[in-house]
Amino acid sequence: MQFSIKKLLPHILVILGFIIISLAYFNPVLQGKQIFQSDIMQYIGMSKQQNDFREATGEETYWTNSAFAGMPTYQLGAKYPHNYIKKLDLTLRFLPRPADYLFLYLLGFYVLLLVLKVDFKLATLGALAFGFSTYLIIILGVGHNSKAHAIAYMPLVLSGILLTFQKRYVAGFLLTTIAMGLEMVANHFQMTYYLMMLVVVLGIAYLIDAYKKKELPHYFKTVGILMVAVILGIALNATNVLATQEYVKESTRGKSELTINPDGSPKEVSSGLDRDYITQFSYGFAETFNLFIPRFMGGGNGEDVGKDSATYEAFRTLGATTTQAAQEAKRAPMYWGDQPIVEAPAYIGAVVLFLFVFALFLVRGRLKWWLVGGSMLSLLLSYGKNLGFLTDFFIDYVPMYNKFRAVTSIQVILELCIPVLAIFGLVKLFNDFEKKEEKLKALKYSAIITGGLALLFLLFKSSLFDFVGVNDGFYRQNYGEAFVDALKEDRKSIFTTDTLRTLILVLFSAGAIYMYLNNKLKEKWVVAVLGILILFDLVGVDRRYVNNDDFVSSIEVNKPFQATEIDNYILEDKGYYRVFDLVGGAAKPSYFHNSLNGYNAAELKRYSELFDFYVAKNNINVLNMLNTKYMIAQDNEGNLFPYKNDEANGHAWFVKELKPITTANEEIKALDSLDNKNKAVFNSEIYKNLETKYSVDSLATIKLVSYKPNYLKYQSDNSSKGFVVFSEIYYGNGWKTFLDGKETTHMRVNYTLRGMEVPAGKHTIEFKFDPDVVKTGSRIALASSILLGLLLVGGLFFEFKKKSKESA
Repeated sequence: MQFSIKKLLPHILVILGFIIISLAYFNPVLQGKQIFQSDIMQYIGMSKQQNDFREATGEETYWTNSAFAGMPTYQLGAKYPHNYIKKLDLTLRFLPRPADYLFLYLLGFYVLLLVLKVDFKLATLGALAFGFSTYLIIILGVGHNSKAHAIAYMPLVLSGILLTFQKRYVAGFLLTTIAMGLEMVANHFQMTYYLMMLVVVLGIAYLIDAYKKKELPHYFKTVGILMVAVILGIALNATNVLATQEYVKESTRGKSELTINPDGSPKEVSSGLDRDYITQFSYGFAETFNLFIPRFMGGGNGEDVGKDSATYEAFRTLGATTTQAAQEAKRAPMYWGDQPIVEAPAYIGAVVLFLFVFALFLVRGRLKWWLVGGSMLSLLLSYGKNLGFLTDFFIDYVPMYNKFRAVTSIQVILELCIPVLAIFGLVKLFNDFEKKEEKLKALKYSAIITGGLALLFLLFKSSLFDFVGVNDGFYRQNYGEAFVDALKEDRKSIFTTDTLRTLILVLFSAGAIYMYLNNKLKEKWVVAVLGILILFDLVGVDRRYVNNDDFVSSIEVNKPFQATEIDNYILEDKGYYRVFDLVGGAAKPSYFHNSLNGYNAAELKRYSELFDFYVAKNNINVLNMLNTKYMIAQDNEGNLFPYKNDEANGHAWFVKELKPITTANEEIKALDSLDNKNKAVFNSEIYKNLETKYSVDSLATIKLVSYKPNYLKYQSDNSSKGFVVFSEIYYGNGWKTFLDGKETTHMRVNYTLRGMEVPAGKHTIEFKFDPDVVKTGSRIALASSILLGLLLVGGLFFEFKKKSKESA
């Protein structure tokens, strides 16, 4: 027992250290403050209706009417029954946000290096290098929480896989299962997909190695075990996975039936996202050096260059006051790369990259090749349209690759791989004592490559780069040539400062290793020096972009939107209707109203297309059929005003005629001039043998008598058989229809709405959102959780028995 505690004590202390470091970096959380994250503000707006419903009823709604005229809540924080792996995740994330994610970064990477049999001191160093990688901190600043969440569990998944390849089958299986379950909890399938790509690279490296060593039976046994573990880990999240899989086909990530754009021009047919949309954020070749020099390309679109800058003076020359100029100088457009917007550089660290290059000369074998292979694949794919042949191949032929946008985010893979190999360079440094000459040679080459590169940039920056940004034409037109010259001067200045900074860090790092190799510095002091340099390097850059200034009072985060007089005026109307806000932004309207607006990367595709074709153009015909009773607009003087649309079609209405259409193009084009109060269009290729003429007497009525986000109840009265169009978004995977208590069917009309035939007389019509996928997924999740529990008990018993035999 004493031996076990002694063995565990260093790890306990390291974990406590990670907690302290996480809280120290995000220290305002200790005062009850919260970080202001722009994306989370949008999420709060989008999810308010479902959260209010949950709080009021204790039930979960899987549909919201507050955004995009209606959509499932699967990607808006829906809570599912029997999601026990989520409870484990919440237990691990016990620190206040976002310190919880930083802690997970550190802990997961530490475990990965321990599994790779790295000493705890170097594992701690590696965890710091990974956890403070600039991109990982930046995404916490802007609110990409689910992305950070998924990245944090990547090292843990790799730990389980590597443990299994080490022939620790039981421990490896259990860790992989749990880690994969936690990875899926994060609900960021793009990051999980990139992890899968890295695992494929790892698998190829291990397959080649197994073939050379004649260990193919072990390899395939390991792969078999891991496949079962991954399946079980996914099954723990079955509800979310199945619901997302079902939804994605109907979302903007799925295939469109349209072959035309809103302007009538031909549209590229794709089974996923539009190619230009996927590659909109593509890494420039020169931006590669941002990984090594933080503001190589100027940093971000809003850098603080201070009062001593040329930009400050340029604003003063243009007539700005000292206060105005100082304010503008805090968000100067220094970035001069090819991407439209960059919050901050994806900086890995001068010290870490120096150690990575050093490791390239010392580390050999399968570990090196899967780490280098993963890094290179990640970097090349991040170039996007700038390396079109490779990106196009992946979009066209690699399954699911076209479902994800912002190809630059694949660099999370190299941000994971590079610190691992960097640490293994130190492992080799501190071992193999007889190879001093080889280490000195590796040190010389790595110092020449990295330090020489920085020196080259310093000496020849003016001839190598023009420091001209893609948006400089705009600044030239609006502020003049002198202003652009000032921007270029400041870009050159911060380029010089950060390049010199990188050179000094490389020299200090190389110097520490050189002193060690010449017995001038002990191992523990080398680790300490490198730790200080890494923290100074990374934290120093991180604090430029995410710091205490980003924290505000909790109420500002939890209640980010305030109702205007116009909102309050509309809210006085207690009826059921929709609002189209032309000025309030993406998610704010959803916070207060049933809105046509919204903010989500995966909205329903048909509604998105309808929006682009008509809603965005204020087509009153289409706004009427969506029951848009109010619009919030702005007059010529900038004043907000509400427009009440008395012509809105209402909750539901009887139509006299159904017009058959055979293609999606015809269906959406017909809406422009359709008399949708009396007629509706439907796809006759899907719905066959329908009547097209109906009688609607002057006394026919249909009224909405009860409403919840996931339930609508209508009373209809018509002397003849009729056809009703409902101003509700059609989604066939969950909305169930009942006529006088008996389940029936409804159909899609007018490209996006629901419609159904109603017999003559008085009837009660109900719509209930009761998705079967939630029931099925919950049963699978429960069964998987029970199975994992049994396997854990069995695995612990097996390991205990094995230890007992070894100690006997």
